[in-house]
Amino acid sequence: MKTKSRIYEMGGVITEVNGDFCILRLRLPAGIVTPDLLIAVGKIAQKYNLDNVHLTTRQTLEIPHIKISELETVAEELLANGHDIGAERAEVVNITACPGTDRCKLANIDSLHLAKEIDNRYFRKDMPGKIRIAISACPNACTSETLNEIGITGLRKPIREDGQCTGCGTCVQFCREEALEVRDGSIVMLDDHCLNCGTCIRSCLYGLLQSEATAYKITFGGRRGRHPKVGSTLITVNSEEAALLVIDAIIDWIYRFARLDVPVVSQIGKDLKIEEIKEILKKKIPATSIVAE
Repeated sequence: MKTKSRIYEMGGVITEVNGDFCILRLRLPAGIVTPDLLIAVGKIAQKYNLDNVHLTTRQTLEIPHIKISELETVAEELLANGHDIGAERAEVVNITACPGTDRCKLANIDSLHLAKEIDNRYFRKDMPGKIRIAISACPNACTSETLNEIGITGLRKPIREDGQCTGCGTCVQFCREEALEVRDGSIVMLDDHCLNCGTCIRSCLYGLLQSEATAYKITFGGRRGRHPKVGSTLITVNSEEAALLVIDAIIDWIYRFARLDVPVVSQIGKDLKIEEIKEILKKKIPATSIVAE
């Protein structure tokens, strides 16, 4: 909707079934909000007799049942209290992320920091279609990152050095993929089964299992909804800096080559060819940052 109001231009305004009311979506990278900002939302909702606030599946807050006549006033108060309006159109929408190394014992990467960096660069960037970016700090995939247009998964590949392992089998018990076995008193690793989650490394009682550098696997082309699809792996890199370079390249590629008004994932194999972006990434990402598959 094109009006003189910057609230509409910012996106994040959704008309309800009853056209006299609307929903206002807020911007919350990785679902993080301070107590003060949360309190401000509650107070504003109470002031305008709004009886609830919705916590969305994409880690944002939505305030429903706002009268159209009061929308701009409510939005301006939210902005004045430090909140930002969200996005829901053909643009980069709220970045989702799990807690990561900030507080999860299974995490391999600092997903919250990475989400904030991506948000600072790309939130609300106009795109040919809606772009969802999700980050999971390990293959447990708590954010279902591979079901997003762009997904990032934190990996930690185990390394077993012969001659040190006692063959106690603790790591075997913790492995959920049956990627480890005890044979003749020694641990054998089955690479074809391993997801590089890092659980076995953390479980070793003697700290004998080591790991390669933390890695970031980037996928493209996932989607939820009526016809869910798992994204394809484009590249795996060994640093957050390299992961950001990959995101830069993917966003630029989509912006330049995707068609308008057609879901981005539906264009894979047509306007957007996976092999083309893989070749672009090989040229743009330093070879020393790429993790061999």
